Amino acid sequence: MRQYYQLLLIVVFLVSCTVNSQSVVATSSWRPVGSGITFGISGMALVNQDNNQSNFLIVHDNKKTGENRLAIVGVAASNQNNQSIEYLPLVWPNNVDLPIDLEAITRVTGTDKVAFMAASSQGRIYYFTLENNQTISILKVLDLPEISQGSNFEGVAIQEIDGKLVIVWGHRGQDSDPGVIYWGTLDLNSYQISPQGSAKFTVPWPREKVRHISDIKIDSAGTLYVTAATDNGDEGPFSSAVYVAGVFTVNQSKVQFRVNSELAALYRFDGYKIEGLELIPGENGGVIFGTDDENMGSSIYTSF
Repeated sequence: MRQYYQLLLIVVFLVSCTVNSQSVVATSSWRPVGSGITFGISGMALVNQDNNQSNFLIVHDNKKTGENRLAIVGVAASNQNNQSIEYLPLVWPNNVDLPIDLEAITRVTGTDKVAFMAASSQGRIYYFTLENNQTISILKVLDLPEISQGSNFEGVAIQEIDGKLVIVWGHRGQDSDPGVIYWGTLDLNSYQISPQGSAKFTVPWPREKVRHISDIKIDSAGTLYVTAATDNGDEGPFSSAVYVAGVFTVNQSKVQFRVNSELAALYRFDGYKIEGLELIPGENGGVIFGTDDENMGSSIYTSF
């Protein structure tokens, strides 16, 4: 019965997106964050929000010393006159080696700390807290379990569902190589990720040079949202789409995933390579996308 109501929720959401898509496009626009390849946004997570501004923690997939790995991006509410983006780079702690190729970040639910997990393309996880929107403290460095040869991860998400802390991560795939959605449970006391399943995932659009998974997020009902994007090199062109990939449920201690067998793009964008996605709940909430447009830098798009 719970699965029925969750699927009904997805149907209502899809209908709402279809009805309101024209107004969303008309009232929203892309806003630049930074220019140049080192400013690409590879993942994003909400830090805090008030009536005037929302702050997001973003990751960059930079690989060299002296290049930023994390930054705070401040996005003014739609009722504010100044719609420019605030960008504050954060200092990586000296006691932990600089990460290489961060590709995803998620807020960690189930704790009273302002905590996050960031993931590299090779599956290394950095669990850390953020204090006063500027100070990072690393709690633990760990690896995703059972990493297959050739894996390239571009999404990680954590959500508490029916009392279980569920973690989901995704191998991006490319063209005929499908993306793979992995899931399991997370124990914050032992820092243990217990894998419980996986499913292959491909999108109907974009069609060529497509990364089937460029980011993922889960809402509190267990709905999994996935972005997909084309990558034609540092100069583009790019395109992206957003999908509901399926629904997670928890039956006793077992996490189950029901794949959406009829994918429909909730959003389509030409000219942008979305690698960051975040869901913002509440009255002033919505969805935000961040791009890694390589030599063209990065931009964000908000629906709130």
